[in-house]
Order: sequence, then C-alpha cells, then structure tokens
Amino acid sequence: MEGGKPSLPLVYQAVQALYHDPDPAGKERASVWLGELQRSMYAWEISDQLLQLKQDVESCYFAAQTMKMKIQTSFYELPPETHNALRDSLLSHIQNLKDLSPIIITQLALAIADLALQMASWKGCVHTLIEKYGNDVSSMPFLIEILTVLPEEVHSRSLRIGANRRTEIIEDLAYYSTTVVALLVTCTEKSGNNEKMLIKVFRCLGSWFNLGVLDNNFMASNQLLMILFQVLQRDETSTNLHEAVSDCVCSALYAIENVTTNMPLALQLFQGVLTLETAYHMAVAREDLDKVLNYCRIFTELCETFLEMTVRTPGQGMGDLRTLELLLICAGHPQYEVVEISFNFWYRLGEHLYKTNDPGLHRVFRPYIQRLLHSLARHCQLDPDHEGVPEDTDDFGEFRMRVSDLVKDVIFLVGSMECFSQLYSTLREGNPPWEVTEAVLFIMASIAKSVDPENNPTLAEVLEQIVMLPESVHIAVRYTSIELVGEMSEVIDRNPCMLDPVLNYLMKGLREKPLASVAAKAIHNICSVCRDHMAQHFQGLLDIARSLDSFALSTDAAVGLLKGTALVLARLPLERIAECLNDLCAVQVMALKKLLAQDSSSGKLSDPTVWLDRLAVIFRHTNPIVENGQTHPCQKVIQEIWPVMSETLNAHRSDNRIVERCCRCLRFAVRCVGKGSASLLQPLVTQMVSVYQVYPHSCFLYLGSILVDEYGMEEGCRQGLLDMLQALCMPTFQLLEQPNGLRNHPDTVDDLFRLATRFVQRSPVTLLGSSIIIHIIQCAIAATTLDHRDANCSVMKFIRDLIHTGVTNDHEDDFELRKRLIGQAMEQHGQQLVTQLINTCCFCLPPYTLPDVAEVLWEIMVFDRPTFCRWLEAALKGLPKETAGGAISVTHKQLTDFHKQVTSAEECKQVCWAIREFTRLYR
Repeated sequence: MEGGKPSLPLVYQAVQALYHDPDPAGKERASVWLGELQRSMYAWEISDQLLQLKQDVESCYFAAQTMKMKIQTSFYELPPETHNALRDSLLSHIQNLKDLSPIIITQLALAIADLALQMASWKGCVHTLIEKYGNDVSSMPFLIEILTVLPEEVHSRSLRIGANRRTEIIEDLAYYSTTVVALLVTCTEKSGNNEKMLIKVFRCLGSWFNLGVLDNNFMASNQLLMILFQVLQRDETSTNLHEAVSDCVCSALYAIENVTTNMPLALQLFQGVLTLETAYHMAVAREDLDKVLNYCRIFTELCETFLEMTVRTPGQGMGDLRTLELLLICAGHPQYEVVEISFNFWYRLGEHLYKTNDPGLHRVFRPYIQRLLHSLARHCQLDPDHEGVPEDTDDFGEFRMRVSDLVKDVIFLVGSMECFSQLYSTLREGNPPWEVTEAVLFIMASIAKSVDPENNPTLAEVLEQIVMLPESVHIAVRYTSIELVGEMSEVIDRNPCMLDPVLNYLMKGLREKPLASVAAKAIHNICSVCRDHMAQHFQGLLDIARSLDSFALSTDAAVGLLKGTALVLARLPLERIAECLNDLCAVQVMALKKLLAQDSSSGKLSDPTVWLDRLAVIFRHTNPIVENGQTHPCQKVIQEIWPVMSETLNAHRSDNRIVERCCRCLRFAVRCVGKGSASLLQPLVTQMVSVYQVYPHSCFLYLGSILVDEYGMEEGCRQGLLDMLQALCMPTFQLLEQPNGLRNHPDTVDDLFRLATRFVQRSPVTLLGSSIIIHIIQCAIAATTLDHRDANCSVMKFIRDLIHTGVTNDHEDDFELRKRLIGQAMEQHGQQLVTQLINTCCFCLPPYTLPDVAEVLWEIMVFDRPTFCRWLEAALKGLPKETAGGAISVTHKQLTDFHKQVTSAEECKQVCWAIREFTRLYR
C-alpha cells in the first residue's frame, strides 16, 4: 500500500463504509481500498489487532476473512519462525470470539485448518486440538467447526500443498479418525436434544466420510450410524437436522463407492436406507417436500453406489432391485423436482446396460424403464388451465428438456418403435384431454429420430394424422405437433408424397405469432434432411425469405429459415444459383444500404447485426459442388456486396460487437468462394490493417487467419500476407505488453496465434525467414502461462506446429531449410521455453491443459533429444524443493524419475502421464 501502514481507526472507517455507507460509490471506494490492504504485508498485523480489540462483528469478520485469505494465498510472506506464534494467536482469537458470530468462527476455523495443512512443524494437529479443547463444553462448537473444515480443505484448490504433503496429511487424519468419531459420539450423548449441536456433529462426520479416511469396520458397528437412521425415521425431526443427517448418509454412501472393499459398512448402509420407505410415505402424507427431496437424494445415492452390483447380480444380495423400486416410488410423487434428482442414476444405468449389451440383462431392467417412461410422460403434462404454447425457458421447460435427453438415452432398452407405437395408440384409441395429448406428442418427438424410417407405415400414418389436426385444438398441442413434424424429417424424405401436406401445415403455423418460430425451425429441419426434394419448393422458400420480417419470428428462427433456404439453394443447377443467391441476399443488402443512408443523414448509427447475421448464414450454407475450372456461382454476388460490407465496417469501426459480425460475415463469404474472392484480397487487407491500427479488434486477426488459410499456398500472395501479419502484429504486441496485457486480452492472444499457426501450416518458410518470427516466439513463451482455455490452446498449438515443421520430412524441397531455421530458433529460445513450460505446468495451468503442453515437449524432444535432456534437467533444478510451510514438495528421486520417464518416452501420451503425475506434487 502506498503511504505505509494505515492506522486502525482508518481501517474501521473503511469497514463501516463497506457495510453501512448509503452511497454505492462510497461502498465501492471502501471495497477497493480494503482489497488493497488485504494484498499488502500490513494485513497480517492489522487483522491480528482487529481480532484482539473485538470492537464489532463487521471488523472481526473482515479481519478473520483476511487472515484466512492471507494464509491461503500469501503464506510464503511469513518467515518460518513466526508460524508457531500465528497458530497460538489464531487459537486464542477463536476462543475469545466464540460467542460473537458463527460466520466469524467459520472463517477462523478455515484459517486454522489451512495453517495446519501448510505448517509441516505442527505435527498431529487433530490430537493437540482435541486434547486442548475436547473436555470444555463451551469450546466444543468451534472445535467441531475446525474438525469439519480440516478434511474439506485437504483438496482445496486455493491451497497448493502438493501431493507429498497431502498424502502425509491424509495418513495423519486417518490415524486420528477414530479419536474424532469418539469425540462426536460423546458430543451426541452430552448434547441431548440440542439440535444445533447435533447438526454440527453430523456435518463433521459427513466431512470425514467425504475424505474417505474412516475405517469401515469401525463405522459399521458405531452407534453414530444407528443414530443417523433413527433421526431419519423419526417423524418429528426438524427440517434443518433432517437435511444435515441426509447429507451425512449421502456422504457415507459416496465414500463406499468401491463396495467390495467396504463390505461391513456397505451392508449396514444398504439395510438402513431400505428401512426409510415408511418415513418417505409419511413425509408425502404430511406434504413435507423438503424431507421428500432428502429421502429421494438418499435413495438415488444408494442406487448410484450399488449400481455395479445391481447390474452384475440383479435381484441378489446388494443387487436387490428394491433399490430401483424406491426410485420409482419417488417418480410417482406429483412434484417433478423429486424425480429429477434421480436422472443422473438412470443415465448411468442406461450407459452400463448399453455397454454390456446383454439381451437377458436388458429384459430384467426393461419393466423398470417402462414404468419410468410412463411417470416421465405424466410429469411432462402442462396444467389443464395452461394458456398459450409451452414455455422453453422457465424451470418446467428446462425440466422437460432434461426429460427429452433422458428418454433419448434409455429408449434402446424398451425399443424406440415399440414405445412410439404404444404412445400413438394411446392417442388413437382413447380420447385423452389436451394436456395428455400434448405430453405424449412431446415424448414422441424425443424419440422420433431413433425410430427406423425405412418402410414404416406407422410413422407415415402419424404424419398424416398430425397434418389433419384441426385448428381448434389447444395451441400447445399444435405447437408440440409441429415440433414432432420437424423431428420426422427423415420420414418425409422417405415419403416425398407427404412433403406438400406437411409444408402446407407448417405454413399455417408460420403465419400465427405463437407458432411461427417453431414452424420455422421445423421447415429448417426438413430443408436440411430433404434438400433434393425441397429444390422444387425453392421459390416458396425464397418468397418466405423475402418477407421474413412479416412473420413473428425469433432471431434464431429467422436465421434458421435462411440456413434451410441456403442448403436447398446449393442443390439447384449451377446456372440458377447466382441469380437465386442474388435474390436471397438482396433483401439484406437493401436493408444495410438503407441503414447507411439513414445514418449519414441523421448522424446516428443504427444496429446492422440482424442483416449481417442473415448474410453470414446464407454464405455459410451455400456450398454448391463446383468442378475445376468452373467459375464459382457465388463469386459475382459477393463482389457486388463488398462495397456495402466495407462501408458498414467503416461506419461502425469503433464498435467491437458490430465489427465482429462484419468479420464473421466476410469470413463466410471468403470461405464460400475460396480462391474466387481474390479480387477482394487487396481492398479487404488494406481496410483491416488501417482500422486495426486505431481499433485493435481481435476478430481482424481471426479474419487474417482465414485469408492465410485460403491464399497462403499461392506464391503470389505470400509476401502480401506476411506484410499483413507484420502490420497487425505491431499494435497487437503494444496491447499485450501493457501491465496484465495477456490476461486482459485473451481473445487477442487466441486470434494472434491462430493467425501465426495458419502461416506455419500454409507457408512456414515465409514466416521463419522473416524478422517478425522472433517477436512472435517471445510472445508465445510469455503467453504459455495464460490460464484461459482457448488462448492457451492456440499458443500451444502454434509452438507445437512450428517445431513440427522441422521434424516431419514431407519430401518438400524446403524441408532442410525449415529444419535449419527451426534449429536456429530453438538454439536461441529452447532452454527458456522448456523452463517456462515446466514452471507453467506446476504453478499456473489447470490439469486439462497438460496434454497440450505434453505435445509441445514431445515435439522439442523429437527434434533434438540430447539437447532437450539438458534443458529439462536445468528446468527441474530450478524448481522449489520445499513449501513455505517447510514440507517437502519434491524429493531428489521424484525429480530424477520424472526426468527419466519423459526423456525415455516412446510416445507422447507417456510424456502426458508423467507430467500429470509430477505436477500433482505442486498442486
């Protein structure tokens, strides 16, 4: 902090402002100032003083939270000789503040737990804490809080204690776990009916179950387990206690996932949960939804835990199918939130049965899936008094989408055709109320695509019946029937005689506001699947496209219709495509011209994105088959549109969102005609470069990568593209060299390295021989630390592909030259790159990025193994061997083993496994 250590009254003032200033700007200023204080060295001392003074809840909470944060993220700031004093001071604070507020106790408990995990010299911390506070009733609440958060923090992302220390801690906690359970038993005996204390006890027990360190033999016969089920069976158990106990049982079930090694405890839990059916029915009778949801969570966790056994030995021992009966009882509950809890289990069961592919096994489970589907169809029913179409975006709409996904995943067990026919017969034979009809159509739409459309009279009959539905039926039924028609486009493709009646039916929907978007989506689906049959209806599609805005369509539905039209357009004879494309684009181009004219006369800018997106989708999906030597039918249209695009881009050059849409549109235009866009290259690049100097929108870099991809192999274009790259790089480097530039502009990093990678792929020698390559490599090395999925992936791909050009002898004339140029670059930057990559893996990047890093290291090693061995050794020597808390991070043997595993690897995935294991030592 500038100006040295702030005074305590000043800190108080800021904390008061943070919580009580009526002016939001005052609150914001206080928040920024306090954030700066928390990051400074003074935070340790000031927090300690605030906790000692105990002036009010707010200042103590701020101080406790600061202490926790400092211990989590800045523990290295303290010299080792201060660790004991910090521990004693925290323990004295938690004792003195135990009656002030539970949230302060939680923050201090976290601070103590995080300290214990990092401070290697504090041996047997559980034992010391229980010995110190275990016999004092008034200290029990905070002692149990510390013992609850301690196991939770072992795998905390914010503590990088490393695998060696973590293993040591877990062994230590396992050793003392029986002492902790004994303390919890004593606590339940002493607390009698003190509900708050019981909740604390079961939260703590759950936390130790989650860490997986409780001995299963010891727990199987422990009275805490009996108490858990007694509490769950008691009708008068309060909501809060019921939830805490349910969480604990779920944690116990999760902890014995590997049932065979935890037999005694598994059996106790299995039998215990089966006794809860009566309690569930009682909760249903009392309309106590919270408890019903808790029981359903427990039943689902039971099924998940014993899934392997249920599939391996259905109906025997712990493969008892009563577990599935419990879930189906829950599926019968009128509230859809209850059945939704079990969805993940049904997915997993379906997946298991699909993999085992045993018809006998499928027969065992089929009746359960049939009953599940029956319940789901009922849950999908709208209220009888519902008006209008079904909502997609509310909670119930989202539930129906999840049902649709689940049905698709398990339908193979019942048979799509069988299910589809059964559903249809319920509509044909009965005369169900509209909400039942709608729900049945909804489930039919979910499975329509998985029914074989070949010679299937039922499917054709369903289509015939739907298109004859009278307009008088409930609008929700019409809505879902249109969805079903869209899902049956394969059937229409096999029965072209249905195309006319289906299109007439959908056109009626298109003209009605509530049905317009869903009808447009169905037409889009039919265009995608029946492209050849739809060619004769192209004029009709063109008429719709011309008057798109006369229909009440959502943006997506309008774009979807244009996509369908473009897909069909691409199937017309070549000579007709140019004229029809011109017609299709004319509406959008006229609209853009009109906006430009309006804007220049009014001086205000209107938003052109709707028209740009529509043009983009047309270019993207108009992909006719053009033989060599033929002129691309879209070339002329795109040349004519360019001036309007250029003018729109210029008018909105400062607006990133609109420029992005312009670039997207141009990207698809270039992709559409490929080399046929050559005449645009010069003016497009000139405009991109000139706008980018003032407004560095990253989408220009992306568009540049498309141009390199299309033209980089053309000898005559290479120098011009290199000039473009150099002109775009200068403002890019300026932007990224600002403080936190890489972190603040991940899109720019992503797009810059896409562009550079395209160059490596299309014309490596042009890039490697240029003066800009050194700066790009330096930027790439700096950017390897960036924890951003897309940006990091682009950086790694660039480095990998760059080195790879010097590895693969593709028998091109320039291979030796490429190899020499890569050799020079590696000589200059190899050691720096390897060191950076190893440090980045250990300290900056999340595990999912490691396969990309492994590929880069593999390429360096393939390029020059002996030199790589030296570079890797030097990089490993520079790693810290101890944590700030004095624990061993990495042993000499672990370093030499890792070096050997990587350098003797025979394929890239071995490097990846080695890195994955090694970086755990620093996580």
